[in-house]
Amino acid sequence: MKQNVTYTFSLLATLLLLAACSVEPKPIPYGEANCAHCNMTVADNRYGAELVNDKGKAIYFDSAECLAALVNEQPEQGEKAAFLLVTDYTNPNHLVEAKEAYFLQSREMPSPMGMFLTAVADKATAEQLHQEHGGRLLDWNQVVLAVKNNEKPD
Repeated sequence: MKQNVTYTFSLLATLLLLAACSVEPKPIPYGEANCAHCNMTVADNRYGAELVNDKGKAIYFDSAECLAALVNEQPEQGEKAAFLLVTDYTNPNHLVEAKEAYFLQSREMPSPMGMFLTAVADKATAEQLHQEHGGRLLDWNQVVLAVKNNEKPD
């Protein structure tokens, strides 16, 4: 009996340890976390972003442009990241892979850091926002380049 209890306890401890070390996205703690790039409070749940490193540590950003700036400044962070995530503007608090997101850069939709970048999860929504607000549609690689070159919409 004692051996079964010891085995069960060891198994449970191992499972808890593995769960604690899992590499997965975490909910962004809006109003509590500071942006890893600009140090502003991550406040607007329509624009937050997150990098989860290969060890499972979540790093929070107040906007896609701050995440892109970090990727530009520290490319190894972006390359080694388990997840690069941006918030779907039309579904606040919902994170999507940055490389799969669609971005609208429009002066009619200001973002926290002034690059006017808004991320959405699907192409149809991006095209609808583009029709309503003008600007230009970008993919993640174009966002990274636009941030690097400080390109703002006309």
